[in-house]
Amino acid sequence: MAEQPRDVAQIVRPTPTMEGAGVRLQRVFPGPALDYPDPFLLLDHFGSTNPADYMAGFPMHPHRGIETVTYMLEGAVRHTDSMGNSGVIERGAFQWMTAGRAILHEEMPEPRDGLMEGFQLWVNLPAQLKMMDPRYQEILAEMIPVVHRGSDAVVRVVAGTCDSITGPITDIAAQPTYLDVTLAPGSLFEQPIPRGHTAMAYAFRGAGAAGGAEGASRELAAPTLALFGDGDSVALRAGRDGLRFLLISGLPLYEPIVRYGPFVMNTRQQILDTLAELRDGTFLR
Repeated sequence: MAEQPRDVAQIVRPTPTMEGAGVRLQRVFPGPALDYPDPFLLLDHFGSTNPADYMAGFPMHPHRGIETVTYMLEGAVRHTDSMGNSGVIERGAFQWMTAGRAILHEEMPEPRDGLMEGFQLWVNLPAQLKMMDPRYQEILAEMIPVVHRGSDAVVRVVAGTCDSITGPITDIAAQPTYLDVTLAPGSLFEQPIPRGHTAMAYAFRGAGAAGGAEGASRELAAPTLALFGDGDSVALRAGRDGLRFLLISGLPLYEPIVRYGPFVMNTRQQILDTLAELRDGTFLR
């Protein structure tokens, strides 16, 4: 069967939102336009030149049943958790935290030269892994391989494979691809994505077009998410000022979800049990 390029199924613009102790950010999803592109639960784009928009940060809070993925473009985030871990996610670095059965952690901004910008993605865990032991994969900026396609594209490969180069994030149930792609003006980028996987591109610099056999069927101007339909590959083309985007894909779970803030489980009773554990002090075991 001939390879089928993916068309764009939906275009989504982020919505201004306040989270944590008072952090202003752009929420791509969930929202009225797009709730749950399985297995992805949330995508936030944070950043500002005004410290008042982010310095309150995200004080200690719980998670269960999900993975949180933090990628820093500018500035840094200092994190600590209930397992005794602590560290700083610096510019260009990446953290994939699997909350599993229970974790408490905090993330506090540390701007560098007045700059702060990054992304947080939440990924659902399959039912059989929701109560696994929590863990981290922390990747320094210099550990992320970079693919150069001539002068047309520069690709930071965080997870998955691009041009036979595989990213350092491994052993994730969602089998993710996570690429940070910078395109020169007018350049075309094509990337195979396994058929059946959810695929999306979040443009955060510049403009261009996405989808279709010629890679140019829907306009895409930052900040905008393109959610692709099924197929074998995606294509994006930069406009005259270039284009930078995150390309993210993963294997859908096709399982029921019940969300309650930082907890995502499969049934309402599991959420009630989680809240009861928080009340009686048995959440952390």
